[in-house]
Amino acid sequence: MFKTRKKTEMENVFGVIGLGRFGSALAKTLAEEGKDVLALDRDENKIRQALDYASEAMVVHSLDKNTLEECGVQNCDTVIVCIGSEIDTSILTTLNVISLGIRRVISKAVSYEQGCVLEKIGAEVVYPEHDMAVRLAHRLVSPRVMEYISLSNDIDISELKMTHRLSGQTVLESNLRKKFGVNIIALEHNQETTTEIGPNTVFHEGDSIVVIGNRENIHNLEVFLGG
Repeated sequence: MFKTRKKTEMENVFGVIGLGRFGSALAKTLAEEGKDVLALDRDENKIRQALDYASEAMVVHSLDKNTLEECGVQNCDTVIVCIGSEIDTSILTTLNVISLGIRRVISKAVSYEQGCVLEKIGAEVVYPEHDMAVRLAHRLVSPRVMEYISLSNDIDISELKMTHRLSGQTVLESNLRKKFGVNIIALEHNQETTTEIGPNTVFHEGDSIVVIGNRENIHNLEVFLGG
C-alpha cells in the first residue's frame, strides 16, 4: 500500500474508490477545494499520481469489507464509488461500503439497470456520461445556454448570456420573476461572479446570469433574450 506525505485525522474525508477519468478528476477537484481525500485503486500508477493531491492514497487488490475497513473507509463522511463499467464490482463494493455505516454513499452507474440496483441497496446514483451528454445537447440546441443542470423533471438551473434586450436595466426593472417565473441566483460581470444580487443590480450585455426555475419558463426567457 502507498500512503501520502500528508497525515490526516480522517475527519470530513471524501473517499474515492476507483481512479479512472471520472474518479481521478473528482478526487483531484475535491483536493483542490481543500477537502481531505482518501483515494483507493488497484492500479499502482494511478495511486502514485494521486499522491500529489490526496490526503491518503492506497493500492487495494480487493474491495471486500475487511479490506475497506483496514483502509479506514468507515471514517469517511462521504464515499464515491467510481467503478461504472465493472457492474458486479460496482454493486458489491457499494454494498460493502454501505455496510460500514458511511453517512453518504454515491455510486457511478453506466446504465439505468445498474443505477436501479445501486439505489435499491441505498446509494445515491450519478450517471456522468448521460448527464454530460444532456448538458452538451442543451448547449448545442440553445446558443444562449452556457451551462445546464437538471434538478428534477421540471426544475432546471441554467446559465444564460445576457443580450441587448435587458442591457442597462436593473433587476427590479426587468422583473424576471414576475414575467418569466425564474429566480436569479448568480451573476457574472467582467469575469467576477456574485450571488449578492439586489433590485438595483444592473444587467450589461455580455453578462452571464444563472437562473433557477421551471424548464419551460427558462426556455421562454432564453427565447426573449434572443429576440
